[in-house]
Amino acid sequence: MYIKKILIAIVLIGLVVAGVIAYTIYQTMFVSNTAFNNDVAYVYIPTNATYQVVRTELEPLLKDIDKFDALAERKKYTTNIKAGKYAIKKGMNNNDIINSIRSNNMPVKLSFNNQESLQRLAGRISTQIEADSLALYSVMSSSEFLKANDFSSKTALGMYIPNSYEFFWNTSAEQFRERMLKEYHRFWNDERMSKAKALNLTPDKVMTMASIVQKETAKVDERKRVAGVYMNRLKIGMPLQADPTVIYAIKLTTGDFDQIIKRVLYKDLEIDSPYNTYKYAGLPPGLITMPDISSIDAVLNYEKHDYFYFVADVKNFGYHKFAKTLSQHNVNRQEYVRWINQQGVNR
Repeated sequence: MYIKKILIAIVLIGLVVAGVIAYTIYQTMFVSNTAFNNDVAYVYIPTNATYQVVRTELEPLLKDIDKFDALAERKKYTTNIKAGKYAIKKGMNNNDIINSIRSNNMPVKLSFNNQESLQRLAGRISTQIEADSLALYSVMSSSEFLKANDFSSKTALGMYIPNSYEFFWNTSAEQFRERMLKEYHRFWNDERMSKAKALNLTPDKVMTMASIVQKETAKVDERKRVAGVYMNRLKIGMPLQADPTVIYAIKLTTGDFDQIIKRVLYKDLEIDSPYNTYKYAGLPPGLITMPDISSIDAVLNYEKHDYFYFVADVKNFGYHKFAKTLSQHNVNRQEYVRWINQQGVNR
């Protein structure tokens, strides 16, 4: 009888211990462990991160980091960490969190436009993926890469077609560059290449022309007409005389790309720079900014007309007045000069 009682006690103690273990496992694995109020939180895990780095990222988001540690160790996550951007949904338990940050690397939407240099583009991209701006600029400006792919330091910006793309957050600088090269070749399909050839322009020259059009007008519906003016000038060997190229020459000469220049002065037209299209005929040696796709296609499909001149329309802001003759252009220009003087814009 005494032995029977002992056996029963042992069994009961075993059941209690088993219950405690089961409860602990349940608490560790299946009870919600999130501590944030939003529907979802995002965790960014760097390349080659240690578990301590991941733990530091997670700790503010979890109620009990120690229970998470225990399960992470048990599931061998601590030695099998994957870089990337991961989502943790409100109410997730430790098991779900580990499964998410182990296998659900999320793509990010990466976008860029209106960059004036590779340095600025690198800075813009570095805010959206793991690669830093120095690494990005280094690979983007690599002389070996540029030479191998028929670019120069002056045309390299044209390889990056402004748009929205999907990348994994942990994309390296080299991976970003190679993807953009593929997108460039995809953009320059047979149809666009045929149109460029018909204009007797290479893709680089189309991009350079498009960069001028981009700076001349923000109105997409006017870009084909502006492109037509420059194509008319180019065909007869007339200097392009594009103010944006002079502004770019000033910025390039001074090294100050942050300065705002609203008015080109007569003295600026004497700057000795290959980008000064008042001083040198033909297209400048490279892009003066990153053109939108609309500007590129505006050059490839430019409007056929007899205009050779244009100036800002002070009665229809954002648009321009176009003229076929210099005399008509001078009338339009005087109207603009009077207006800009009244505004007190001297630079």
